[in-house]
Amino acid sequence: MSVDSTVSGLLRQIATQDVVEVRDEMGSLKRVAVRAAVVEQYGFEYGASWREGHNKSILVAFLYRDVRPEARAREAATIAAFPQAGRGGPVPGMRPGTLKPLPEAEQAVAHLKDRIAFDVTAEAASAKQKRFVWAITAGLVLTLLICGLYLGALIGGALLAGFLLAAFRIGDVRRRKITERLTAAGFAAVRDEHGRQRFLRPGQQLPGHANPFAG
Repeated sequence: MSVDSTVSGLLRQIATQDVVEVRDEMGSLKRVAVRAAVVEQYGFEYGASWREGHNKSILVAFLYRDVRPEARAREAATIAAFPQAGRGGPVPGMRPGTLKPLPEAEQAVAHLKDRIAFDVTAEAASAKQKRFVWAITAGLVLTLLICGLYLGALIGGALLAGFLLAAFRIGDVRRRKITERLTAAGFAAVRDEHGRQRFLRPGQQLPGHANPFAG
């Protein structure tokens, strides 16, 4: 998909919706973060991300319209400065003709990339997800035992369990590093209504049922 097609699709959502969905069928964290950074220039704020589809290969991020005056002023300034975005003109924060961030936008993209990565890896490490993968492991071992493949059940179960433990450990380390970077950048760690850890800018509220920034 071309730059203009991608941006015009985002702008259609921005013009008609209070929640913008940014998705990448190949699951590219960088592409989603870059597009989310463009949407934020139009008065939106990052809300949440997760993976969906077959093998969780699709990455989806949601951004919410921010009704605060400063966000509305940001939107007006962006529209005035980039009237041809999506129609061959420059895109806010991006190098001409590309969706590659300018130096002044790289930090914003990096922060979005970290917030998206944290949400996605936290979802993968949730208690529900862990119960699911351990149930699959137990099912594999049980199937091999029923088939009389006792050695295979022992070796296969041990290898799979070791792989899962290592994967969970790597995820924990990655989230800890992301937490350190976001905290150092001034983001506040909070818990949402489901007990999940989230990172918000100073003054930002957690997403609500309709508008996360109202009130």
